[in-house]
Amino acid sequence: MDYQSAFQDAVRRVKAEGRYRVFADLLRRKGDFPVARWRTEDGKVRDVTVWCSNDYLGMGQLPCVVESMKKAIDDVGSGAGGTRNISGTTHYHVELERSLADLHQKDSALLFTSGYIANEATLATLGKILPGLIMFSDELNHASMIEGVKGARCEKRIWRHNDVAHLEELLAAAPKDAPKVIAFESVYSMDGDIGPLEAVCDLADKYGALTYLDEVHAVGLYGLRGAGIAERDGLMDRIDIIEGTLGKAFGVMGGYIAADGAIVDAIRSLAPGFIFTTALPPALAAGARASVEYLKAAHHLREQHQERAASLKTQLLAAGYPVMPSDTHIVPVKVGDPVLCKRISDMLLDEHGIYVQPINYPTVPRGTERLRLTPSPLHTDAMFDQLVEALDDVWERASEQAGVARG
Repeated sequence: MDYQSAFQDAVRRVKAEGRYRVFADLLRRKGDFPVARWRTEDGKVRDVTVWCSNDYLGMGQLPCVVESMKKAIDDVGSGAGGTRNISGTTHYHVELERSLADLHQKDSALLFTSGYIANEATLATLGKILPGLIMFSDELNHASMIEGVKGARCEKRIWRHNDVAHLEELLAAAPKDAPKVIAFESVYSMDGDIGPLEAVCDLADKYGALTYLDEVHAVGLYGLRGAGIAERDGLMDRIDIIEGTLGKAFGVMGGYIAADGAIVDAIRSLAPGFIFTTALPPALAAGARASVEYLKAAHHLREQHQERAASLKTQLLAAGYPVMPSDTHIVPVKVGDPVLCKRISDMLLDEHGIYVQPINYPTVPRGTERLRLTPSPLHTDAMFDQLVEALDDVWERASEQAGVARG
């Protein structure tokens, strides 16, 4: 077996499809978000404006978050020292879990090292806890949820995206006495649409199912205290397990679930992805808690964020760009071709100092490649103007070279 060739061929195929990923070498400048320093391949450093960060509110730069992390390092040092079971649980972790449980009005919360691990570990463990479980998963669920459903090693039913009629067909056809979990998201981060929370809760009540809601792209951003779409819509008490992240709107790192105490205790006791993973560094837990607590009382930031997203959509549509329909803060601009999408992204960065990553397959279906813009409250009108002017320059030239119309 020529192992080297096998790996090289795998990368070559990705490049041939126009979806080879190149990571920009960036250093954010504290206190100046969304500006960052970009180190080019020849070693030069240039300022760029970041348009694709999931630090949606710039909380990773907030003084109270940064100072909380510094204070924790001065207090206990850098690492946690082990798994949560072996000396890795600190009071910082305990306080953060209490803060998250309060945010979602649940009995308990449980920290994981990332939102991905929270989904994968929790969903997989549900399959061990509930014999005969049938998992009902939205077809556009995140990769972490898909892996979790696979790991559950139970029967699964995939329902068409946001199609509650199809979901009910599948639920009605399932054995009445079988345990059931409906897994779906609130905000789908590539299209920016919202799951039908209330309708799913109604079906869960009717067919005796548990609800599992991924609020990763909604926590911090929706609801009076930032608990997500379920809070905004008055449905938190009807969602059995809420999963969220600390690495997006909260601006730090980590993932979590919030639920009834018995559910959380069972996942804590049985999930390998929790048991065998070193705990988050205390400094991250401290920073995340500061961010969560700050945003509980900072609804004005959420209002500013929504205004910025709506304004950008309006401006891009007025300029003739194919903004995909979005009910949320996500501003997806359809390109429809992977090579063109990367070319536009490269030209924006090289020529205009605008950084927005191309979103290609497998993150989105082929033919729907896009630029995914995520304006924050700190993106100014002048930045909006600069973006549109740069797109006018780059898109036309790149499209002519590739023979692709704007759409």
